[in-house]
Amino acid sequence: MDFANLAAQLNAGVILPEGIVVITLLLVLIIDLIAGKKSAQTISYVAIGGLLAAIVALYFQWDAANPIAFFGEFNGDTLSVAFRGIIALSTVSTILMSIRYVQQSGTSLAEFIGILLTATLGGMFLSGATELVTIFISLETLSISSYLMTGYMKRDPRSNEAALKYLLIGAASSAVFLYGVSLLYGLSGGQTQLSAIAQGVAELQSGQSLGLLIALVFAIAGIAFKISAVPFHQWTPDVYEGSPTPVVAFLSVGSKAAGFALAIRLLITAFPLLSDQWHFVFTALTILSMILGNVVALTQSSMKRMLAYSSIGQAGFVMIGLIAGTQAGYASMIFYMLVYLFMNLGAFACVILFTLRTGTDQISEYAGLYHKDPLLTLVLSVCLLSLGGIPPFAGFFGKIYLFWAGWQAGLYTLVLLGLLTSVVSIYYYIRVVKMMVVKEPQEMSDVVKNYPEIRWSLPGMRPLQVGLVMSLIATSLAGILSNPLFSLANDSVVNTPILQQAVISAELSQGHQVSFMSADN
Repeated sequence: MDFANLAAQLNAGVILPEGIVVITLLLVLIIDLIAGKKSAQTISYVAIGGLLAAIVALYFQWDAANPIAFFGEFNGDTLSVAFRGIIALSTVSTILMSIRYVQQSGTSLAEFIGILLTATLGGMFLSGATELVTIFISLETLSISSYLMTGYMKRDPRSNEAALKYLLIGAASSAVFLYGVSLLYGLSGGQTQLSAIAQGVAELQSGQSLGLLIALVFAIAGIAFKISAVPFHQWTPDVYEGSPTPVVAFLSVGSKAAGFALAIRLLITAFPLLSDQWHFVFTALTILSMILGNVVALTQSSMKRMLAYSSIGQAGFVMIGLIAGTQAGYASMIFYMLVYLFMNLGAFACVILFTLRTGTDQISEYAGLYHKDPLLTLVLSVCLLSLGGIPPFAGFFGKIYLFWAGWQAGLYTLVLLGLLTSVVSIYYYIRVVKMMVVKEPQEMSDVVKNYPEIRWSLPGMRPLQVGLVMSLIATSLAGILSNPLFSLANDSVVNTPILQQAVISAELSQGHQVSFMSADN
């Protein structure tokens, strides 16, 4: 093979955004080695600049003519571009809110950003991976980096405990996932490409279908752990409560987006013949996640634990789009993850700021906050109301698109349950807003009464302020501009061949079922 053919098959330009992230990571490490702690601010801006450059590179790769790279191991189609952009944006927001938090803890900001960029790299590669080895390496890059960030506050016993729980449960889920894909490898005749696996699986005899079902269940278990779906959610509340809050913010958006990207690509490409089976499994996961996540969140007294159970419920809502399996379903998933990025990270930015100023995250301690910090109250209220699906904020339109896609696909029970649990979620979100706004000055908590003077001149506070304002504007405007954003999400589905094939197959299957029922009648 000559060099020209090799270069054409590698098509390395497809991973230009990831290449920019790698260069940014190396720059962060080199600057830290040369300048030390004095370079903390510089490193954060270098990291943000590199991630924004990667997002620009992703923009120019939208609907690329030849998205297949590295002999078919990576697909840079518009689906992966959308999810890689969401992951990169979540990292930008996480860096903005982590500068002051990490500096106040006395740990190295450069090392934290380096690990965060490594996790971002794993998530971005996972969004486009189309080969089993690439999928597993990307997944472990994301997971191991997440374990390190969870236990980053070495002097905090809660952080150490959270990291240990996350590591043990995460290692078990990785082993289960690996066993599932190894079964898939064997049953397909030694194939690692997802498309080749689908062809190999199609030729299986009926007696081997049990092994394929086991592979499917094990693969779904690994994915469900990553998106924190019930009953694979046990790690979420404890890890969210004990981890550094910026890490929790990244796990709730960036890691979850990578998990949904993996779910779409793996299930649609490798298990087209088991569509009914994986739809059934995900229906059960959706029902359990929406009920348990939103009901248990009602009883929480900690903001971080409340947002942890909230994220479990939100994952249940997003899975409705996956189960629908239609063009509107996939588009609504992408749109919801995009708006969820801003409203959820905005809420965590507010929790970080309140914790930095008071040292607590108990919901009862937010009483009367409006009288001392109107900006923080406004941003947190908007983000929580948006998460609850109150119009005219972005979360309302995200849920409308998801529920409408589910209703069109005939998922009436899931949609009605989603509406009911959304009403439940509104109660615990509004409880926090009421605590901050309605309380009279004499009813303020002791923490708020002793609230420190608001000073944005402290190191690392300006970026946090930028993150707060950015989340507020994005959450508010994304509701007003929901139609253009949804059109963008819809384009990412239309321009992705594997999704179009899946949609056509689903429509044909439904057509056959309708004709069969008509013949019986």
